[in-house]
Amino acid sequence: MRKRVRGIHEVFASDPARADWEVWGRQADPSTRRGFLKGLGAMTALVGSKIVFSDFMPAGLIPAAYANQAEPFAIEGKDGLTVLNDRPLCAETPAHLLNDDVTPAHRLFVRNNGLPPEDVDGRNWTLTVDGESAADTKTYSLGDLKERFENVSRQLVMECGGNGRSEYDPPASGNQWTVGAVGCPRWDGIRLRDVLEDCGYRDDTVYVAYYGADRTADGGVPISRGVPMAKALEAESMIAWGMNGEPLHPMNGHPLRLVFGGWPGSTSGKWLSRIAIRNIVHDGPKMTGMSYKVPCEPVAPGTEVAPEDMCIIEAMPVKSLITYPQSGYQHPVGEVLSLHGHAWTGDNQVERLDVSIDFGRTWIRADLQPPANRLAWQNWDLDLEFPEAGYYEVWARAADANGDVQPVVLPGWNPRGYLNNACHRIAVYVA
Repeated sequence: MRKRVRGIHEVFASDPARADWEVWGRQADPSTRRGFLKGLGAMTALVGSKIVFSDFMPAGLIPAAYANQAEPFAIEGKDGLTVLNDRPLCAETPAHLLNDDVTPAHRLFVRNNGLPPEDVDGRNWTLTVDGESAADTKTYSLGDLKERFENVSRQLVMECGGNGRSEYDPPASGNQWTVGAVGCPRWDGIRLRDVLEDCGYRDDTVYVAYYGADRTADGGVPISRGVPMAKALEAESMIAWGMNGEPLHPMNGHPLRLVFGGWPGSTSGKWLSRIAIRNIVHDGPKMTGMSYKVPCEPVAPGTEVAPEDMCIIEAMPVKSLITYPQSGYQHPVGEVLSLHGHAWTGDNQVERLDVSIDFGRTWIRADLQPPANRLAWQNWDLDLEFPEAGYYEVWARAADANGDVQPVVLPGWNPRGYLNNACHRIAVYVA
């Protein structure tokens, strides 16, 4: 039986009163799924407490106490993940289980596009590098890669391009990720550019593409994407065989994968068996059509966009998470609450992390740490005090070195529900 997260509409469907509020919310603000309650009295009854700073609460907002619903599910070697789809397997990590500064392997999300290879034997695994723009075609064993090239370790953000898709309205097709399709483990492997330079490449090189050993049910290739040559040559672009000093988890690409920090996880091919150095933008499965693309120009929600008007996603937008405490936390009045979380941004660095407890009217600067290395997320902390008892929403908002800031509301809609970087929110009850 397929197990999945209950969407917000399913939550409300189980409670007719909540369903009425949801209908009102959609009427109040049809551009967002955060539409919610008609009156303060109804809101207060739902959350079970006085809503402090309610005057500043945006119209149509679903309280954070009910915005994210999770259904526990066990995957071997993956503790606490929530399964969205089981064929292919896709599972995310609840935000409070991402509290580690370095993401443990058992807490990293899973996003498969096909069926993983069976009976993997790393000792006999090979990687072939070829393509129109390759000077030479070469095949390496896993042992060759480990012995011939400098071994490196980098902490790099891995995030699905559809992370946050569940909040878009009209709903977008695909796995309905909430906020947990992200992590930042320490990857062990070698620089991709060292292998590319060992093979050599011609001046007409445009793209570096991958092929993995996963397959569709009928034996086809489920996904084959890539990145422009400039990204492939960055020092942080890796061919990885390990995570946090251990072999890769089977669902995260064992025995070999690519890792491109700060770009959609779809570029970081798993079960890596071939790299193609290409003289065109790669045209493999999920590189053409609408996959991993957004409108080149903003469009109204629900708009049909022609494929030629869609642009390939590259660097991911600025984003943050509150990982402690868990949403719904009960906090004693008069005591300090120590918040913790992470912030990250595509090819850039986060410059500031602010927190609000009054629905974005005022913001408090958090203590933001520098990244462990380029393209790692940055950990942040804040000791927070609440002025009185009641229901609060704690919002986190990051800003990067380019001046890009997380939106408080949903960013521009797109047909596939990519790149939602709206502020993360949690509920805190102070009593």
